[in-house]
Amino acid sequence: MNAADLAVLEHRVHAITRPERELLWFYVLSSFMALCAAPLVLLPLLFRYETLWYRFTSSGIATGYGFFFRREQQLTYARMQDIHFSQNILERWLGIGTVTVQTAGAGGAGNLTIVGVREFEAIRDYLYAKMRGVHAEPDAHLEGAPTTDAVLTDIRDALRDAAAALAASKGAP
Repeated sequence: MNAADLAVLEHRVHAITRPERELLWFYVLSSFMALCAAPLVLLPLLFRYETLWYRFTSSGIATGYGFFFRREQQLTYARMQDIHFSQNILERWLGIGTVTVQTAGAGGAGNLTIVGVREFEAIRDYLYAKMRGVHAEPDAHLEGAPTTDAVLTDIRDALRDAAAALAASKGAP
């Protein structure tokens, strides 16, 4: 992914601050599966939908929800270990999905979940690019530094010279 593609992707993802309206329909339809307990199930989900927010920055992701009991979670791109995308049949029908970002060592509690978004593929691609260390701007302190290929070629040549010197020293009496 080149810098221009990453800039476009970054602009699309940073514009996402709330879940799609279809998430509300997903919550309503899911709560009716509880039959007579639907109102008890739906009320917390409505509060969650109304208070759910996302923030993508240059250093990481933040998400939060809650009216009476607030829950916020922040994650830097450096701590990301893996990214998963999921859609159940209802989410697929509504055109939304869930992106789960896993961190190391925290188990399920350390996972950050972005639910009810249409741009799930853009989010996944953006997070993978950030996780791999792709930057839109080249680092100024690295300009003029040797490339990886040049460094590897130098190492290869040095190893050949060392092997030739070792072979020559073994052959001498």
